[in-house]
Order: sequence, then structure tokens, then C-alpha cells
Amino acid sequence: MTYRAPLKDMLFAINELAGLDAISQLPGFEEATADTAQAVLEEAAKFTEQVIAPLNRTGDIEPSSWKDGAVTTTPGFKDAFRQFGEGGWQGVLHPQEFGGQGLPKLIATACNEMLNSANLSFALCPLLTDGAIEALLTAGSDAQRQAYLPRLISGQWTGTMNLTEPQAGSDLAAVRTRAEPQGDGTYKLFGTKIFITYGEHDMAENIVHLVLARTPNAPEGVKGISLFIVPKFLVNEDGSLGARNDVHCVSIEHKLGIKASPTAVLQFGDHGGAIGTLVGEENRGLEYMFIMMNAARFSVGMQGIAVSERAYQQAVAYARERVQSRPVDGSARQAVTIIHHPDVKRMLMTMRALTEGARALAYVGAAACDIAHQHPDEAVRRENQAFYEFLVPVIKGWSTELSIDVTSLGVQVHGGMGFIEETGAAQHYRDARILPIYEGTTAIQANDLVGRKTVRDGGAVARGICARIAETEAALAAHGGAPFAAMQAQLAKGRAALEQAIDFIVTNGKTDPNAAFAGSVPYLKLCGIVFSGWQLGRAMLAADARRAEDPAFHEAKIATAHFFAEHVLSQAGGIRDAIVSGAPAALALSEAQF
Repeated sequence: MTYRAPLKDMLFAINELAGLDAISQLPGFEEATADTAQAVLEEAAKFTEQVIAPLNRTGDIEPSSWKDGAVTTTPGFKDAFRQFGEGGWQGVLHPQEFGGQGLPKLIATACNEMLNSANLSFALCPLLTDGAIEALLTAGSDAQRQAYLPRLISGQWTGTMNLTEPQAGSDLAAVRTRAEPQGDGTYKLFGTKIFITYGEHDMAENIVHLVLARTPNAPEGVKGISLFIVPKFLVNEDGSLGARNDVHCVSIEHKLGIKASPTAVLQFGDHGGAIGTLVGEENRGLEYMFIMMNAARFSVGMQGIAVSERAYQQAVAYARERVQSRPVDGSARQAVTIIHHPDVKRMLMTMRALTEGARALAYVGAAACDIAHQHPDEAVRRENQAFYEFLVPVIKGWSTELSIDVTSLGVQVHGGMGFIEETGAAQHYRDARILPIYEGTTAIQANDLVGRKTVRDGGAVARGICARIAETEAALAAHGGAPFAAMQAQLAKGRAALEQAIDFIVTNGKTDPNAAFAGSVPYLKLCGIVFSGWQLGRAMLAADARRAEDPAFHEAKIATAHFFAEHVLSQAGGIRDAIVSGAPAALALSEAQF
């Protein structure tokens, strides 16, 4: 089964929920109208459906390979990446002065979703390049921007993010790669980095590694980390490529999924030192790298939504074709397609509702990011930045966790055939499994949500979001009608549960951190459920207002939101109880008792 971009749903979320009309009023985004969005998304759909999606299965059975330090990517990837660059797709979001299109993150987010639905392994290369571009835009010197950004945005070069080391894992305080100043503005780097996505490949002329390392006499811990540009090939003053740098791929990993994406072990400085240049100031590397990481975390959340959409489409197609068993209500004497069976419908509705809710939330987050960057009023910028930053760990953690459930349900809908590789359902499940792990595990996202995003400001932003949810509840209550009343009732219960969880987290975050952090992942999931329900509540109202324009589409929107209210939002109270009362049970056993 091939991929078809859900353009109607994407455009509905962009226009009705994320408010593209308001985005297009911002300075610099005047051309980002609804017509522009539709035209860009239609072109992205053609490209991803026709060029990228057919390579997804190929990448799973013919993954990238390593030999003598060189990586050969899956057949077809190199040509597809050339077309990706020539089509301007790497630059949708990025500034026109460096060759980008300068469109809002909101529109770029939909394009990225399509790319990831079409081929998760392929999309990882542009994802990391986007992060490198963001870091250089924020912290790079003028010379670094001029040297690197046009070629990264054009797709001539790609970017990587080098954080993790064998002994460090997610604990960046333990980074030991060293950078020795050479007296001419350059540094020589020595060390090993692991889990480097597209750290070596054959799809671009150069690979621009952004590397965390320590300079001599740097403070211990995260305060002593600096960020360096270390290109695979050195870059001459005229922009041409010079000598091969002393950074080499010594192996790539053999993985459960995303097999076409080469995950490299990189060795810096085995032959005299890898030449690098400092980004920004010494000892501020983690601050700069967080720019990349935040961009990547949002994008990984979109990967979760994207692979869920792909799994849902495949499950629906199979359920419409697979004939098995007579209907339980006796409405037919012969066996029917399984989409007629109540539990199959329940599974498909679960897949659909989770995906649509997460998409709506992510697109609203992207719009907040656009407003935070472009709005002329500083107070509005600040408010939207706080909202966006609160949402990032939720979008990353919630959307990737649900992708495991959605892709697993996709296998289940296929029955025994789902366990057979040839159907493709298993690949989505395997590919999705990395998403709650890389770019910060769900626990890391949840710890960020608890510590930096909730406890630090006394729950101010979190409670502000709850107040906005209450406004949607009031609109639902005023509307009337059974589905709207059900959503209002469940959303109100969910918001109340979340407010109680916020109170618990704020109260215990500093005085009893073990209690607060034992419930951190459930707290993140509760935010994801309630926030997604909020967006689907808004979607119900918008769909009803436009029902006459496309009755089938808008009525399906209302029905999907109704299902989310009854089957997903209804879980909020139990999750609240686990947060507020569950810590003693979670922490009860000693190490020896496990």
C-alpha cells in the first residue's frame, strides 16, 4: 500500500486550528496565504508520494552499508536526495537571504510530516540538517553563515549533531572529546562520537558535523562544553572543498528499524587531529546545541505523527479488503470485510483519533513558534515562546509514545499477516520504536516538562493553557448536541485532572523531587491527552461551522473528536491518580528486590 498525503486534514489543521490567516499578517510572512499553503502542500505531496515513498520498503530490505570507512546508502536514495535539494525542500523554512523560501514553520511542518510519512529513514538526513542550520543562524558568525548556510539549504551539503559518546549516553556532563586551540582560530578535535545519524553517507558533497567538545582548562560538567564546526572536507575561503578532514566513520549500527538511515560511529583525530572552528563562545556549546535539539525534538514528534498516519492508511486499506467472518449483528450471511467488525472499527478509530489529535497540537505549536519569532509586539512574542517551549517536550514525548501504540494496532488490524514482513505493517512498528528514545528519551522530555517548564515558573504557563482549555469547554457547552456535550464533559474532567497534577508537581517539585519525577512521564502523557482533546474540541466547532462545504469530511472530524473524548480523554482521571498517589508504589522496591 502506498502513501497518500492527508491534505484535507493538514489544511484544516493549518487554517482552522493553527490560524494561518493570522500568521500571514506577520511581518515577513505576507505571502504565506491559504492559497500558498495549499500550493506548497500539493507539490510536497506529489514529490513525497511519487519519489520518496516508493523507497521506504527498499530501504528496509537494502539498508545503508559500510565498507572501509565509506557508507553507501540504499539504491535510489542519492538520486532522490538530489531531487529533494533541487526542489528547494530543505529550505522551505529557512531565510531567503541564504537561498531558502522563508515560509512559516507551520507550512514547513506539514511538508516535513509528508516526508517522514513517505520514508522515515530518508527524512532523518534533512531533519538533522535543519537543526544544524538553526544552530548556525542563532550562534554562528557571519563568516560561518556565509560559508555553510547556502550549501546546507541547497542540499549540496548535509549537517549532523554530535553529542553522544560511549561513556556518556544522555549525560552530556560526561562528554570527553577534547578541542585543542591551534593559535590561528582553529582547533584540533580528538574523541569518539556514537549514534550519529547520517554521520557518513554518499548523498552530498560534504557533511558538516556540529560537535560538542571540551577546550583545555574548561570547567567540569555541562558548563565546560563548547560547540565546533568540523566538516568532512575542509572548506576553502572561496567556498570550494579542500582536504579530507581527520574525522572518519569506523562503523555503522545494525538496528531494529530505520535501517536505511546510517547511524555512524565517528572517530575524530586519529591521524593528527580533526580541524574545527568554534561556534559562538567557549563553554556555551550546550546552550547552542539546545537550539538544534529543540528543533530536532519538535521534528521527532512530527515523525511520530507521520509514521502513525502511514500505519493508519495501511491498516484501513487492509481492513477494506480482508474478508473474514460474518458480522456479529447477523446483517449478512456471508463473511464480510473486517472493517465491518466493531473491534476493528475501534482500533482504526483509535489510530485515527490519536494521529489527528497529535497533528492538531503540533501544528498549533508550530504557529506559536512563528508568532514568537515574527510578531511585532514583544509581549505577544514572549507569551507564544513560553507556550511553544512548554509544548515541545509534550509534542516530542506524547506523539512518539502514541506512535508505538498506533503502529502496533496497525499490525493487529492485519492479524497474522501483520507479523509477516512482506505486508509492510511490521516495518512501521519497528521504525517507530526508536522515536521515544532518540533526541532525548520520553523520561528526559518529561523531566524537562516537570523541572524547567512547570516547577520553575510555579505552573504559570501550564495553568494559563488550562484557562484557554476552559474557554473551549464553554464554547462546546454553548453549542449543544450529544457529541459536543460529551467532548465538553470529558474535556472538563481532563482539565480538572491536569490542574490537580500541576498542583502536585509544583508542590513537590523542590521539596520531594522523587515523588514529582516518579510521575513525570504520566504527567507528560496527561498533558498530551488533554491538549490533544482541547484541539479536537476546537476542531469539532470549526467542522460544524463548515459542515455544509464538505459534509462527509466535517462529519468525520466531529465523529473522530467524539471518539477521542470517550476513549482517550476519559483516561485522564486514572493518569492523574497515578501522578498524585502513585509515587510510593513506584519507589517501593529496593535495588536488591528487583
